[in-house]
Amino acid sequence: MNGSNVVRDERTLAVENASFRWAYFFTTYGLLAAVAYRAFALKESSWDLLALVIASGALTTGYQGLHKVLTRRWVVSALVATLAAIVVAALAVISTRPA
Repeated sequence: MNGSNVVRDERTLAVENASFRWAYFFTTYGLLAAVAYRAFALKESSWDLLALVIASGALTTGYQGLHKVLTRRWVVSALVATLAAIVVAALAVISTRPA
């Protein structure tokens, strides 16, 4: 190492954060695609991969909540999405129940 300092300004941080965001989206939606493929094409249970998707979302939400950057609108949107997911899951369970 030559001892020179690396200059990091706001633009550098914004570009890094944007790259992390794209990587997170790629990984999350890739996992969701793998879950869908395993469930529909292979008829396999894919709770392990789905748990990774849910855990990563919970981790980022928890971190942002801890640092108080979540807005009231975000919280309402998250609650509506969660309730919708619960309703869809309940309907899926009811519709696949043997008669």
